[in-house]
Amino acid sequence: MNIENSPLLLIVDDSRMSRMLIRAIIADSRPNWRIIEAVNGDEAIALANETPPDFVSMDVNMPGISGLEAAGRIRIRHPDTRITLCTANIQESTREAASRAGVHFVAKPITAQSVADAIAFFES
Repeated sequence: MNIENSPLLLIVDDSRMSRMLIRAIIADSRPNWRIIEAVNGDEAIALANETPPDFVSMDVNMPGISGLEAAGRIRIRHPDTRITLCTANIQESTREAASRAGVHFVAKPITAQSVADAIAFFES
């Protein structure tokens, strides 16, 4: 597979540690994926508009706009992008909001299993 044709994952989280964990687990299990990162929703939208990602792992609670709002804006311009909300905010209302936004919910903490859940959604 040519590198330009390999899947592009955008990791959006204000926690450097969370981004590093997700990146490490993905790089181990899907070494051909390209990975870019954003530290907040505004940066994620800008990156998605420059280079539309195939997949997005999005935190919810970040400085600036929420991950839910950023996910919604990305989905409007890039409806084929598959997005997971990866959040410690596990209340039912957050799950319902994710469902209404058409994105998949993955509960933190970030583990090999939670990232595998996101990968399964991305590749389904």
